Amino acid sequence: MGRVTERRRVIRIRDGAVSERPDTLVAEEPLEIRLDGKPLAITMRTPGDDFALAAGFLVSEGVLGSADELRNIVYCAGATADGVNTYNVVDVSTAPGVVLPDITLERNVYTTSSCGLCGKASLDAVRTTARWPIDDETAGAPPVRLTPELLARLPDRLRAAQRVFDRTGGLHAAALFTEDGELIDVREDVGRHNAVDKLVGRALQDGRLPLSRTVLMVSGRASFELAQKAVMAGVPVLAAVSAPSSLAVDLAAETGLTLVGFLRGSSMNVYAGEHRLALRTAAART
Repeated sequence: MGRVTERRRVIRIRDGAVSERPDTLVAEEPLEIRLDGKPLAITMRTPGDDFALAAGFLVSEGVLGSADELRNIVYCAGATADGVNTYNVVDVSTAPGVVLPDITLERNVYTTSSCGLCGKASLDAVRTTARWPIDDETAGAPPVRLTPELLARLPDRLRAAQRVFDRTGGLHAAALFTEDGELIDVREDVGRHNAVDKLVGRALQDGRLPLSRTVLMVSGRASFELAQKAVMAGVPVLAAVSAPSSLAVDLAAETGLTLVGFLRGSSMNVYAGEHRLALRTAAART
């Protein structure tokens, strides 16, 4: 759509020298998500992959779990006086039999580029029952086994795939990797939760859920919302270059998610699910 970046005038000051120049900025616009014609959520996002974003959001909300539950996604006419399509409103049509959430004023979700779950009535409302267990014993599958050396290579691979970041420096990114460290997909957005939703939504559209035996790598911190999105998509490993929140660690411990934070170079902290890491020496207990 050509709306990922925009140009703005900037006054540049370097070592006392002042100059004027155009600068490339990441675009940020609202996206209203409607579910079967009814408004459900508004998120501030970077335009692009809007259908995947909407689908991924509904996966994390527990509404969708497979491609056959999704009938269609279309753009709706925007809010301009002349009815011109602004491409900022999408309507998701579900297949017959899909159970829809209770869309009320209390339930309606407003999200921002930094918080994907603002407006939730309570923490309990976010602890949606996952469709796919990621605890290895419950899932009945051998555990994913990763080496610290493999994890250490993922941030550089994520960074190398960030095309828009190179032009703006203002985007978060999320990437899916195989358990062998091969890049499956990468998405960028001004909101870290949107980047993950775009990944998950694309996987749903392609019929690839659950995302078992994959690693979700995010460019920022690991908040509760990102841990929840990983669990809802069936991802067993979440790695972040920055810190996790306490609630993200609690959720990871409850669900069996492997949660790695401060993944920088050869250093990392493992907060939960260490059984999936092939460690040479036993972890010291304090």
